[in-house]
Amino acid sequence: MNNPDLTPDQIIQRLNWRYATKKFNPSQKINNDDWYALEQSLVLAPSSFGQQPWKFFVIRNSALRQQLQERAWNQSQVVDASHLVVLAIKQDVNASDVDRYINRVVEVRQTPKDQLSGLEDAIKGFLQDPPFPLQPDDWSTRQVYIALGFLLYSAALLGIDACPMEGFIPAKFDEVLGLTDQGYAAKVICALGYRSEDDKLAKMNKVRYETEEVLQYID
Repeated sequence: MNNPDLTPDQIIQRLNWRYATKKFNPSQKINNDDWYALEQSLVLAPSSFGQQPWKFFVIRNSALRQQLQERAWNQSQVVDASHLVVLAIKQDVNASDVDRYINRVVEVRQTPKDQLSGLEDAIKGFLQDPPFPLQPDDWSTRQVYIALGFLLYSAALLGIDACPMEGFIPAKFDEVLGLTDQGYAAKVICALGYRSEDDKLAKMNKVRYETEEVLQYID
């Protein structure tokens, strides 16, 4: 379905506008409608088999965010951004997680469960014996980065700044937020809000290789 309100040129313009914001304006907050759209970009993000092996923790407690800043190399984005999201994976995804997902498909699509046995067997077979080498939780980590991409893209379309961050100590975040006890593990974080006027990076040209160097057509 074409969207007449958003042209191809406008999409490229928004993607050129975005950058990994290093300095946020702490006084400017994301409004509720825009934040709901960003929430839904995470909820609606795709994942392998539709399994969604993740959970997204939005840290609203300012004292907690100060604790997290100390465990993120004291980067100011953690406390100054309007919103901070910790993208975490479900640890040790197994057959019970597949059962939960299959039951959700039955509920949402009103599909008889016996018609989903092929999908159920395929997912369980993949998790038990993946077709390529995987370390524990590698697959889930790959999925959560897809969700991060959807969040960044949606923020850019809304004119909201974002900074994806791997510069933190995941185990310490898990400890402070009690994620391990819930069966989750932090993998990447994202600060969202609005850039400060004195963030020098905002005025710098985006550095990318030429299209021909990173994209090749194979006919």
